[in-house]
Amino acid sequence: MKKYILSIDAGTTSSRAILFDKNGKQISISQFEFTQIFPKESWVEHDPIEIWETQLKAIKDVVKKSGIHPNEIDSIGITNQRETTVVWNKNTGKPVYNAIVWQDRRTAFLCEELENKGLEKLFYEKTGLVLDAYFSGTKIKWILDSNKEIKDSAMKGDLLFGTIDTWLIWNLTNKKYHVTDYTNASRTLLFNIHSLEWDEELLALLNVPKIILPKLVDSSEKVGTIDPNILGVEIQICGIAGDQQAALFGQMCTNPGDVKNTYGTGCFCMMNTGNKPVKSNNKMLTTIAWKMGSQTVYALEGSVFIAGAVVQWLRDQLNIIEHAAEIEGLASLVENSGGVTFISALSGLGAPYWNPNATGAIMGITRGTNKSHIARAALEAIALRSREIIIEMEKDSGTKFNNLKVDGGASNNNLLMQIQSNLLNTNVIRPKITETTALGAAFFSGLASGFWSSIDELKGIWEIDREFCPAPSKNDESVINNWESRIKKVQ
Repeated sequence: MKKYILSIDAGTTSSRAILFDKNGKQISISQFEFTQIFPKESWVEHDPIEIWETQLKAIKDVVKKSGIHPNEIDSIGITNQRETTVVWNKNTGKPVYNAIVWQDRRTAFLCEELENKGLEKLFYEKTGLVLDAYFSGTKIKWILDSNKEIKDSAMKGDLLFGTIDTWLIWNLTNKKYHVTDYTNASRTLLFNIHSLEWDEELLALLNVPKIILPKLVDSSEKVGTIDPNILGVEIQICGIAGDQQAALFGQMCTNPGDVKNTYGTGCFCMMNTGNKPVKSNNKMLTTIAWKMGSQTVYALEGSVFIAGAVVQWLRDQLNIIEHAAEIEGLASLVENSGGVTFISALSGLGAPYWNPNATGAIMGITRGTNKSHIARAALEAIALRSREIIIEMEKDSGTKFNNLKVDGGASNNNLLMQIQSNLLNTNVIRPKITETTALGAAFFSGLASGFWSSIDELKGIWEIDREFCPAPSKNDESVINNWESRIKKVQ
């Protein structure tokens, strides 16, 4: 009877629900965008209620569109935009403030204060993270400090904190389960990746009461069941993982040294480092890839805040394209970017710079520059920022990557993938199923429920769609040289 896994993919710009069958094939997908809120410069918020409502709509819609009976769904896996922070009243179910999104930079000053106190090393040693506004801890502190009533309610235990996975599970289970998995916990600045516990010392430094934090569960574990009123039946939730960790698993990067790069709103390159955390000397992040039973797998990660978002910016702010998919055709009209460099620091710079105050720039323009040159330079920017973090990860791991597995929406852009292969001088491999984030969540869920028997069975599902081989030119050298000299000017 059980034929499908329902994957909930709670992204940065949309709520999605995808049904996968036993062969990992996508049966049906439903997607609804939600509002991006920009109250001030460098502030980014979401309405948690809207996220819940659009996610609920996607869940119901994907089942209706597919024509299946909910009884045929084995289990649910959830993957989510990480670090985005929600604090809500556990009695009323209402958020006390909008969700503060991972891209938001308002707490950069708090991170600077902690650095000035000499605490950067302590946080890194315990969490594997750099002190940056990207992560959840300072966002929680900001929300609690924003209003005395909010702070008092938190101290009394009336409030709950969660990343988007936690918020959705709490609503899906009709307030019964307040949980998160180890991958999401490892992105909060509050979690010790060695002891695998919420860290009392870090909680005290950020003045966050432990009582508001969710219970920790594995990435692949039977957690609870959704309220039967949602789809008419109870369905078990068996998988939870932050989006990049889910993509790593969905790409079947299960051996130490396996690498994937996800091209979404941002770019996130992650390398499996096995059962031991690898300390970075090059400002990469050490994070938990997944935890299943007694096995904890770690990863190195490099984060680029703006990737696909630069295409959205060209569409929405400059209006040089009407739809994001048009970027490839526009950029293909020219052989190269004509000496133009697009520094895509629209939300500061992530790894390896970690400069929240950096701003974007378009350099090298002349009277001959047209929108095709700018479009191509934007694609080059995505590939160049990915190249930077991959080079640093190679230094940390002491290995040269043989290939790069890619996924995410922008990985369907053939020109971008060829540019990436050329600039890295390595093969870029795209799987047949590029929805690897949602697939990874499904894999975690299906392993816990018994829908799939083993990781080996899952490896038989993963297939290559296309491999891009490097064909570098002298122009690529010029692109790299221009980038390396020009990015220094925005820092």
